[in-house]
Amino acid sequence: MTDHYFSAQPRAPHRPGLVRVILPDVYLELATDAGVFSPGRLDPGTRLLLEESPAPPVSGDLLDLGCGYGPIACVLAKRSPGATIWAVDVNERALELCARNAAAAGLPNVRCLPPGDSSLPDRFAAIWSNPPVRIGKEALHALLSGWQAERAAARSGYRLLRVRR
Repeated sequence: MTDHYFSAQPRAPHRPGLVRVILPDVYLELATDAGVFSPGRLDPGTRLLLEESPAPPVSGDLLDLGCGYGPIACVLAKRSPGATIWAVDVNERALELCARNAAAAGLPNVRCLPPGDSSLPDRFAAIWSNPPVRIGKEALHALLSGWQAERAAARSGYRLLRVRR
């Protein structure tokens, strides 16, 4: 079986790194590692999402679906300290990094869990995701089926979609 950043237990040898998230309103230093998505930099799709998406609700349950090492979850937690951020990923290494990054940044409102965990809320005030395009077009379309998507912004081949049920 091929090892991907969306594998539950990546077999890639550990190669710790650091990514600096520098936005007009947030600065974070996040630990990364091999076997997670974009371990060497904040990828352009995530940057577009963080720079162009509307401000998150100030309270409620917010979901970062496919959280990786936590750049979206941690930025949401900084921007909305009164909200609970549910960071979900299948990759166990990514979940450990996300939890460690949230703790190091002093963000007690981040909860890192695998999909289907019984503590996840049934409903969310809002959902953020930079979905794993490498899962394939068919799987990506299935992930978005049943939702109405409209383009909110675009940059360098990346699209920010506003999705509603």
